[in-house]
Amino acid sequence: MKAYQVPSPGQPLELNELNTPKPAGHEVLVKTIACGLCHSDVHIHEGAFNLGNGNKLQLPLPSPYTLGHEIFGEIVQLGEDARDVVIGDQVIVYPWIGCGSCSICTTGEEHLCNAGQVLGVFKTGGFADHVLVPHSKYLFKPNNIPAHLAGSYACSGLTAYSALKKGAPYHNNSMIIIGAGGVGMMGIQIAKAAFDINPIVVDVDQAKLDAALEQGAFAVINPAQEDALMKILEITGGEASAAIDFVGSEQSVGFGINTLAKGGKYIIVGLFGGELKLPLPLIPIMERKIIGSYVGSPQDMKELMELVNAGKVDPIPVEQRPISNVNNALSDLKEGKVLGRLSLIHD
Repeated sequence: MKAYQVPSPGQPLELNELNTPKPAGHEVLVKTIACGLCHSDVHIHEGAFNLGNGNKLQLPLPSPYTLGHEIFGEIVQLGEDARDVVIGDQVIVYPWIGCGSCSICTTGEEHLCNAGQVLGVFKTGGFADHVLVPHSKYLFKPNNIPAHLAGSYACSGLTAYSALKKGAPYHNNSMIIIGAGGVGMMGIQIAKAAFDINPIVVDVDQAKLDAALEQGAFAVINPAQEDALMKILEITGGEASAAIDFVGSEQSVGFGINTLAKGGKYIIVGLFGGELKLPLPLIPIMERKIIGSYVGSPQDMKELMELVNAGKVDPIPVEQRPISNVNNALSDLKEGKVLGRLSLIHD
């Protein structure tokens, strides 16, 4: 099989020929049709996350490694014990796979497993033309979803849905979404579909704010404007119950947490990086909750796909490029040149 692999962190991806894996037991072999490109891929490509103040969290990655965790493809081979799927099924792959036996996995939170075997990070992902999935329970059948969009639900859609669940319940003008990139766009659609609310969207890029309005945002705010915070407080009446931060930078947190009402939830999703710097007395005085949200559980994925397959989640803009364009695509995503989502299409 062919795979675009990272030879070492930060280096351009190289096209390599590998042995195509053969599934055994419960394993399923999926031929990749399309793989979404996620901003997390930028960090994983670099091999580290920015912790602020010059510090980095280095990732224990194999060498070389194959990115791509928003995988959509066709089942081409089954292990002898695989059930509930057949060759020819087109599927979305849930990539956040745990060890399956620890206390975290057995409570259904596989995505939080300390020994996780995430596809596209620690195991071969969708930048290869074949992906070995350990069990059919990680496969979800889409219903009339375009190939270039389908895989995005396994990360950007799932991440948005899980984060929005943590902020519920909502009332009118009580949800603020910070960051109108691909995950933020998904957040707008899922807010409407799952929680019947049109969020207020914050971003520094006017093109993304315009797109957010087209996608159904109630209002859009550029935090660089002098009166941005007052505008939000006027729209919400000072009663914003949750802000979902899909950026996760020092600047976004510094602005966003001040939009909340007393008792509000600040949910950090984005991995842009930096340090959390807040006046500590205001946390108890305002009784605000700071919550981290990392992708989502298999149950979250099941719930999301029920909404998607029922036609309740409107599509977001997705740019398609051939997988051979992967290095330019990564560069464009890193530089903020992508509006919505980007999908790499295999031959």
